[in-house]
Order: sequence, then C-alpha cells, then structure tokens
Amino acid sequence: MIQALIFDMDGTMVDSMPSHAESWLVLGQRHGIRIDLPELMRRTTGRTGLECIRILFERDMADAEALAYVHEKETIYRELFAPKFAEVQGFSAFAEAARARGLHIGVGTAGDKHNIAFAYANLKLRPLPTVAVGGDEGLPGKPEPAIFLEVARRLGVAPAHCIVFEDAPLGIEAARRAGMHAVGIGSGHSAEDLAGPHVLAYARNFTELTDNNFLERHHVAKL
Repeated sequence: MIQALIFDMDGTMVDSMPSHAESWLVLGQRHGIRIDLPELMRRTTGRTGLECIRILFERDMADAEALAYVHEKETIYRELFAPKFAEVQGFSAFAEAARARGLHIGVGTAGDKHNIAFAYANLKLRPLPTVAVGGDEGLPGKPEPAIFLEVARRLGVAPAHCIVFEDAPLGIEAARRAGMHAVGIGSGHSAEDLAGPHVLAYARNFTELTDNNFLERHHVAKL
C-alpha cells in the first residue's frame, strides 16, 4: 500500500521553472557568461545549487565562493517569481485530498531553505508539509536518490511505499534509484521525457490527476 507522497518543488508544486531559467540568464549577464539555456537547464534541473554553479562556471571552486553565487542567483529568482507566483494547477487541493486519506506528505527538492520558505509562504496549502529535504543539506542532487531517501526516512516510510511526483528527467531517475514509484508532472517535459518502468502516470498538472481519480486508484483510504 502507498503510504507517502513525496513532491519535488520547482516545476512540480510551484510553476517556477520559467523564473529559474530567467534568473540563470540574469546571473550569466552579470558575470559575463554566455549561456546555452536549454542545455544548462537539461544538465542542472534537479541538481543542488553548488552543483549547478560549478556546471555554469565550468570549474571547481570552494564552497564559500559557490554559495555566494547560489545566493545571488536564488535572490534573483525569488524577485522575478514573487509578483507572478503560482502553484502548478491543482497542487494544493490534491495534496490536501491525499492528507485526508491518511497519506504522509513530504518534499524533496534541490532548492535551498530560502526557496522552500518562499514557496511555503506563498502556497495556499494548509497545513504545510512537515518534512522537507533541500539541496543545501549536504546531500548529492538528483539523479542521485539521497534527497528522496532522506524524506522517506524522516517520514518513517519504506521507499517502496512512496510515490514521487517530479517534473524533470533527473528527478524521475532519482525516484527509480530510490526504489520508489513516480508520477511525471508535465509542466515542462513530455511523457517520453518522464517515462520509466516505475512511473505510474503522467499528467500536465494535478487537476488532471484528480479528474482521473489517481488517489482512488492507487490508495485505499484509511477509515
């Protein structure tokens, strides 16, 4: 039986990926770096801030230097996204319905604690997830499974009893490596991009999952 749902944040819970992409371009302009944006997003979406910065600058650097760039980039992102903040359609209602069925809710994201707090402050979801593992906790980013496995550990749920909701191929692969089921959220990728033997469904948003009775088909309510 499925006991827990684990949500990626950017592009899954919140419709933030266009603002993230724009923030990379602004950062590159500030520091004289020409960016192939589709290639950068392909290589970095799901990776931690430190990993992304080292990919962008194409060199190793001390954590302190890389963290300064991460802070700069994520500050730009939050400034860009705040005026147009939006959740991925139907997310809050879906998560609340899952909680009402007795499912545990967790968040596993490459975003740092500041981006998590920013998303939580703007989401209408109540109550908020009690477990969130971010990319600034020293764990390797996706496609490594460490972030998702840590969410499951903190929730007290075996990986095989978890479903991961992800919008990025690296996250879908991380779920597979973690031994978890997955659902592809197509806010930015096709069903083919988010496919795998462990993938239970693909939907453009959570309203589609609700309309298709996803929770009813994959979970027996605890009465």
